[in-house]
Amino acid sequence: MNKDIFKYILVFVLLFLIGFYTHHFLLEYFELNISFSLEKIYLFHAFFSAIICINLRFVSTVDKLFPQLGFIYLGTLLIKLILFCIFFYNPVFTVDSFSLTEKMGLFIPLFIFLSTEAIFVLKILNKKE
Repeated sequence: MNKDIFKYILVFVLLFLIGFYTHHFLLEYFELNISFSLEKIYLFHAFFSAIICINLRFVSTVDKLFPQLGFIYLGTLLIKLILFCIFFYNPVFTVDSFSLTEKMGLFIPLFIFLSTEAIFVLKILNKKE
């Protein structure tokens, strides 16, 4: 189990470093500006995706909770969405409209971390089968 947790942390740290610095480099290279902190968006997704995977790994060891693990994951996604809305209310939700660059700045980290998180959750779910 410790090996899996280390793997989750390592993967999400690497995704943060590679994703954020590549994204930041491309924004500077093309001289594009966004109205929110891209680093905070990446940190939020990396941190909460790692927490979700680690917690689901621990919960998967409880035999009574394992059949409900998919529903638990959906609940954690809802909590992650609510926390995102709370943390980023002012910089993200008070803007009238976003440019394409800003929309992509929100969508790319979400897609990267959510897809990686889903892959890890699938592996956790398939371990007992």
